[in-house]
Amino acid sequence: MLKIYQQTIKKSVNFEGVGLHTGKKSNIKILPGKVDEGIIFKRIDLPEHNIVQASYKNVTSAKLCTTLENEHGVKVSTVEHLLAALYIAEIDNAIIEIDNEEIPIMDGSAKEFLKTLRYSEIKILNKKRKYLEILEKIELSDGKRKISIEPSKQSFQVDFQLSYENKVIGNQKNCVNFQSDNLDDIKESRTFCLFEDIKKIKKAGLAKGGSLENAIVVEKDKVLNKDGLRNNKEFVNHKILDLVGDFILSGGRVLGKVTCVQGGHELTNTFLRKIFTSKNAYKSAELEDIILKKNTRTNSPIGLVVNA
Repeated sequence: MLKIYQQTIKKSVNFEGVGLHTGKKSNIKILPGKVDEGIIFKRIDLPEHNIVQASYKNVTSAKLCTTLENEHGVKVSTVEHLLAALYIAEIDNAIIEIDNEEIPIMDGSAKEFLKTLRYSEIKILNKKRKYLEILEKIELSDGKRKISIEPSKQSFQVDFQLSYENKVIGNQKNCVNFQSDNLDDIKESRTFCLFEDIKKIKKAGLAKGGSLENAIVVEKDKVLNKDGLRNNKEFVNHKILDLVGDFILSGGRVLGKVTCVQGGHELTNTFLRKIFTSKNAYKSAELEDIILKKNTRTNSPIGLVVNA
């Protein structure tokens, strides 16, 4: 169900863990946010210029994770799983204090973030939530990678298709409605990689904190993790989780259906930038206005052509 008013948490919550790419330990504290503040990261290890707004405009790297950076060069990376957790937990405004440059990877999914957030009291704020309503279809293609969004009645949906030559991952597809579907499989799906790519990733200075405790590793025809997969579409479900985390960088909750083929952080960020340059393709609206518009169309007299 869509919420009318903006929300935050009543009390702060804490997490600690290791950064997937830096390998450094980091601690985060999520604090209540103010009306219209959005999601803000605060680097408490730095004395000044330490605020980084969670916005698609601040994405400076999307290589294997999403990195945000302010005008002073202060960065926060691997933000996508935490942002997805905040989206699913219906948190619009929050300050995230962090004592390092990378959000802890936890178990590689949003499960541990949501386990704590689920028991946090929600504070309903005294201002209505703004939704980004998609009015017409927008598309973006980059070779085999494709993404589009089209209008969807009062929901955010993601239809994602993943295709790997590796037989374990193979061709996976899932379609999820974030307002009506059970999201358990999405929440718990972990980041993944091929065993043969690990050396290349580490040579690039990444995945220093990666392990079988926080990522699925596939070698040829088997999953190396002791307990295997958590669900039979875990690979594509994790891609959907990533996409949702990146979409919250739009600054609002999008109402539309996303269709994505072979996408990732870079494609999603490029697509968000395209959406916001397509001025007639979306509008910011409160939920009551959207419902009123829908009911007006539904109750139109028979024979009357609406928006012909």
